[in-house]
Amino acid sequence: MTFLFDLFAQAVQMGVVLAFAPVLIGLTRKVKARLLRRRGPPLLQPWYDLLRLLRKEVVLAEDASWLYRAAPYIIFATTWVAASLVPTFATGLMFSWTADLIALAALLGAGRFFLALAGMDVGTSFGGIGSSREMMFGSLAEPATIMIAFIVSLIAGSTQLSEVAAYMASDFALRVSVLFALIGLLIVAIAENGRIPVDNPATHLELTMVHEAMILEYSGRHLAVIELASALKLLLYVSLIGCVFFPFGLASHDGTLKDMGYGVLFYVAKLAIAGSLLAVFEVSTAKMRVFRVPEFLGAALMLGLLGSLLVFVSRSL
Repeated sequence: MTFLFDLFAQAVQMGVVLAFAPVLIGLTRKVKARLLRRRGPPLLQPWYDLLRLLRKEVVLAEDASWLYRAAPYIIFATTWVAASLVPTFATGLMFSWTADLIALAALLGAGRFFLALAGMDVGTSFGGIGSSREMMFGSLAEPATIMIAFIVSLIAGSTQLSEVAAYMASDFALRVSVLFALIGLLIVAIAENGRIPVDNPATHLELTMVHEAMILEYSGRHLAVIELASALKLLLYVSLIGCVFFPFGLASHDGTLKDMGYGVLFYVAKLAIAGSLLAVFEVSTAKMRVFRVPEFLGAALMLGLLGSLLVFVSRSL
């Protein structure tokens, strides 16, 4: 019975992240529209768009290879697995032993790799520009992510997210190194998801877009799968920040069904707060030039280095 309950809890987590990822995008758009004194789309509008795309016919370029057809599913699979491994409403689930910070970075890197290859596969100029920018940003974001994981693992004594969340919840203290790691992870999350000020997810201006440039040639179910993977990636970073730095309300793996329910409610509250704060930040910030993005990500890497140095110098910091 315990095995079935653990399997059920893991399946619920996979379903929760899949269901709430587009809703988080819809909440961000709704709050941004309200801040701009507009009505805005419904919260479920991203789901309506995905269902509409799934019903449309797929149009492929003549010179598209098998990689172009397979890339959306590979990107979705790696992102969904990574998002499902991050503890959302409970720690110590069935597959929690694989929820390692280094493994998450590897899964996200694999998704970025196939997305860049798909952008260059059909040989369009926009796809090549978007892929080159994505690789440039990734080459700066991944070292910053590794340094942030290094800070957290040194403090918690493990890179496994369930153990990190349990340690942070039981031994919560204000540390400068943890603050540096939080700010650095926020910068990486904004850059990795193509949000303002790095990129504008609502623009189609060829000279500035990054993510949109790589998927301009996709349509139908392929585009729907990629858009769902993009929403899952944003939810992954929100879940990661909530799990590591705000592990409040997380149920234990041996908790009751009632504890799991409370954990889901706390998780929904975290998503609502994070989506609202992201909308406020994007409305109050202007998009920066593409050539300023390395400096933006360099600040995250520098914060990671300083945080690691503080951990080595003094364990209390």
